[in-house]
Amino acid sequence: MDVLRIATAGSVDDGKSTLIGRLLYETNSITTDRLEAIEKASQRKGIDFLDLSLLTDGLIAEREQGITIDVAHIYFNTPKRKFIIADSPGHVEYTRNMVTGASKADVSIILIDARNGIVEQTHRHFYIANLLRTQHVIVCVNKMDLVQYSQDVFNTIKQQFEVMAARLSKGNQSIQFIPVSSLHGDNLTKVSAQLSWYAGKPLLETLETLPVRESIQHKPFRLPIQYVIRPRNESHHDFRGYAGRIASGALQEGDEIVALPSGRKSKVSKIYQHDMVLSNAKARQSVTITLEDDIDISRGDTLVKTTEKPLLVNEFTAAICWLNHVPLVPGKSYLLQHGTQVSKAKVQLIQYVEDPASLMRIESASTLKMNDLGKVQIRVAKPFAPDTYESNAAHGAFILIDEHSNTTMAVGFIE
Repeated sequence: MDVLRIATAGSVDDGKSTLIGRLLYETNSITTDRLEAIEKASQRKGIDFLDLSLLTDGLIAEREQGITIDVAHIYFNTPKRKFIIADSPGHVEYTRNMVTGASKADVSIILIDARNGIVEQTHRHFYIANLLRTQHVIVCVNKMDLVQYSQDVFNTIKQQFEVMAARLSKGNQSIQFIPVSSLHGDNLTKVSAQLSWYAGKPLLETLETLPVRESIQHKPFRLPIQYVIRPRNESHHDFRGYAGRIASGALQEGDEIVALPSGRKSKVSKIYQHDMVLSNAKARQSVTITLEDDIDISRGDTLVKTTEKPLLVNEFTAAICWLNHVPLVPGKSYLLQHGTQVSKAKVQLIQYVEDPASLMRIESASTLKMNDLGKVQIRVAKPFAPDTYESNAAHGAFILIDEHSNTTMAVGFIE
């Protein structure tokens, strides 16, 4: 059974938490004791219906304010598919949370309040979906019950979104529009009689039938080395194993590989997982491999197949989201972590900072502040071999770290 990764986005009070709670409720994914706790919490709030938004607003501050602050990951499944939802906050000051929450999503569900239509945050959420090359976008026009299930309201919002998408879209995205009412469950798991004019599928059926992106197992093989294993005992005195988690692709015994950045070649002798010997391994598996030749490999190096060798670079362009309250200082030395490799790096140039809501670019920007999105040119002290984020997301992202405080400063996507 495959897994569909979903990122939800929407402005404050657009109903994201209620929509997710309703999906969990309708798919019988809530335990009895959890449901009883939600019923009691709803009564304490003085409401006469089940407040399903409480299922996802896990932090005390979220429940008190009625907003989403942190990224919550919710798991559920149907007979057809497993789902992982990253419920991201809607506030502009949590843009960094939206980026990290949506970074591995196959589909982005963008909620729009039918009463308010497209707002500034809608632009921002769709911009981030494009930045992260999210394959599918589902626009849920929510709270249709508050506009009397009007087809005209839905069509107007759809047309406005399509105009915005024509300006922003960077890739081959599929965009679908579904009118819903999270509070009443209209068009979530079954077609609503109130929306008889809508000819499409309800949300859950749409999610169950969406084609998922090409598996990372079919991407080029990338194994960032985490540890070199050299046992100090008589029975394994000649053993030299290279351990790590396969970021993408697949490997078989006998494959010819090259170690980067050195460029030394060898062949895979054995593949181990714990005490088992495997004939092959694939993405997301943690393995130890041995090679036919003793070559110089250490933590931070990357093993790739000779037929899938990426280019070594010292300088590259990337889109970044600044995560820290301390602004970016061009020319300052940071640590860049890509996979297991850590190298000193400098942001040489800020090409521009972009406001995702207005698409205005500040090309003379001297810094990036927390939650800013921009494009920069980076130089690293030692060469490394990344993929572009668009071609292989599992090996095309990195983080910038403050070398003194060890604080994560930015997340970047290589172009």
